[in-house]
Amino acid sequence: MNIRRPLTRNERFLLLALVPVYFIVAGFILQPAGEIFDGVLAIMREPDFLITDYFVIGGVGASFLNAGVLTLLSIAILYGLGMEMDGHTITSTFLMFGFSLFGKNLLNIWMILAGVWLYAKYHRVSLSKYIYVGFYGTSLSPIITEVMQIGNFSLSQRLFLCVITGITIGFVLPPLSTHMHFMHRGYSLYNVGFAGGIIATVIVSLMKSFGITMESRLIWYEGNNLPFVILLSVLFLGMILGGFLYGGNMAFLRYQQILRSYGLGGTDYYKEWGAPATMINMGINGMTAMGFLIATGVHLNGPTIGGIFTIVGFSATGKHLRNILPVMTGVVFASAGKVWSITDPSASLALLLSTTLAPIAGEFGIFAGILAGFLHSSVALNVGIVYGGMNLYNNGFAGGIVAAFLVPVIQSVRSRRARAKSGWSL
Repeated sequence: MNIRRPLTRNERFLLLALVPVYFIVAGFILQPAGEIFDGVLAIMREPDFLITDYFVIGGVGASFLNAGVLTLLSIAILYGLGMEMDGHTITSTFLMFGFSLFGKNLLNIWMILAGVWLYAKYHRVSLSKYIYVGFYGTSLSPIITEVMQIGNFSLSQRLFLCVITGITIGFVLPPLSTHMHFMHRGYSLYNVGFAGGIIATVIVSLMKSFGITMESRLIWYEGNNLPFVILLSVLFLGMILGGFLYGGNMAFLRYQQILRSYGLGGTDYYKEWGAPATMINMGINGMTAMGFLIATGVHLNGPTIGGIFTIVGFSATGKHLRNILPVMTGVVFASAGKVWSITDPSASLALLLSTTLAPIAGEFGIFAGILAGFLHSSVALNVGIVYGGMNLYNNGFAGGIVAAFLVPVIQSVRSRRARAKSGWSL
């Protein structure tokens, strides 16, 4: 079967928009409509730092509506900016959906995006240059919700602080995320999460200095996995089937090329290997991540589905089976000897989001990937204490630290072995 005609720009964006629409429709099936809108209001009012499962706060339907509408708005912004579809379009929108199930909502992301817009204006460039950084940077949106709920200030004062805080975050994100990339050199895919951890640490430290403290929280949905297994399976199997039907045998051959890539930050499978192969990769990775959770006894809920969507989104820009499985295996191995269980909420998220380190397994092999996952599990479960869960991409911050620590060591060992084999002086 030959590859059919390329989709038009409109068709590509419409196809992407079907994903949030699918979950919005599912939301109205899973929760009575009368409860959904009240649930969305509850989601917007509730503090949402880690870990706050919107399935508990507003209900499953309200969570899907919140995530679906935010994702549709994100797609509309990209379309309105005249941007072409690429791997980062897919990654950013899938992350927007996933983390809108446990932290981002229709109220708390906009000031950060406004700050990124002002940064682009200041440098006299198009917003399209920084819009993806802006979307990723909404990982700090729980800070906006927290500032809005400072009890000792009037409503107008809190609104003013929200505006200043959000714009400041958005303004410093682009330069800081660029600088952070040099520290791990693309071996951690969640680069903005690394930068976000630095920003969150500074802001939370300032808040604590003025006597504003955040209590730790754990709101975690545990219910019936079956409807979520069905929903996700239909989506992911549909991606696999769609990729094969549209791309034919060539899609399978290009998928094999994806499996051979390292997956370093900046990779774009959509541009390099096309939409059909990318869809197949996304669907396979989604089914694998979901199966991994079910096999280890982890519940499907807002945060874990968000973690699955993170893997699927980054399957357009760096992740594939060969480089995510070793890292996830390293987290599972770690759970056997450490003081936590793989089914603990934070560990469950680390299992999925440790795949930020997939490029390490992709370039240096299985054992390096397992070691990266082993180390990541410890760092991710402890580093968030410095910013009180205010950075939703906690594993991005942890992954940046692990990559910056581990990669130079691995490269040094590999370099020494290469010199020894060649007979060079050691």
